[in-house]
Amino acid sequence: MKIHRPRLPHAPFFRGSLQGRAGQRRLVQTLMSVCVLALLPATWLFVVTGDRLRTTADAPRTEVGVVFGAGLWDGEPSPYLAHRLDAAARLYHEGRVEVLLVTGDNSRADYDEPDAMRAYLTEHGVPAARIVTDYAGFDTWDSCVRAKKIFGVDRAVLVSQGFHIRRAVALCEAAGIDSYGVGVDDKHDVTWYYGGTREVFAAGKAVLDAVFHPAPTFLGPKEHGIARALATAR
Repeated sequence: MKIHRPRLPHAPFFRGSLQGRAGQRRLVQTLMSVCVLALLPATWLFVVTGDRLRTTADAPRTEVGVVFGAGLWDGEPSPYLAHRLDAAARLYHEGRVEVLLVTGDNSRADYDEPDAMRAYLTEHGVPAARIVTDYAGFDTWDSCVRAKKIFGVDRAVLVSQGFHIRRAVALCEAAGIDSYGVGVDDKHDVTWYYGGTREVFAAGKAVLDAVFHPAPTFLGPKEHGIARALATAR
């Protein structure tokens, strides 16, 4: 009886198979490395702001509250920005801050976040003399640097949405401001998820800003609005 021996694949087959598996492993390792690197900045934000988040009820009493812009709808604060301003007005009325610095984008004549924020706050009972406007807060880092260098803010309570507040606190700390953050709750709609996703990528820029301290888009001369507003508060 003749026995047929199984025919083994040629060596090139084995080499190709091994190379394919090695390539797959490298791809998986690369993807894992990319994911880890992408999450490191967000992890840094959580670490450096771990004990700096508060609510409107337990925010530390300080002179200045800073409200970051969040867009306008037909010249009025967007719902997200309105919620930030509501929280800021609450901080003022409860005596936790004496003056509010509203910082946002006024890069075009037809788009004026700070004045819209001021108008909203005055409509909600905050005296105009206690509101200071920063018209060149083009992004979070610019707002923090200008608050420190232009307006002379050394300590502040910051107000923003929950998905943004850690980055705001971390960057203002890096700019030299002793900062606490009040994160405003909002319903988890499409805008909320977009904002949360955007923060993952914005965290990387935040690390670079904190390390390299780039100059803001516009710095300009010192302004004394905070000092004057505090003088009227006493």
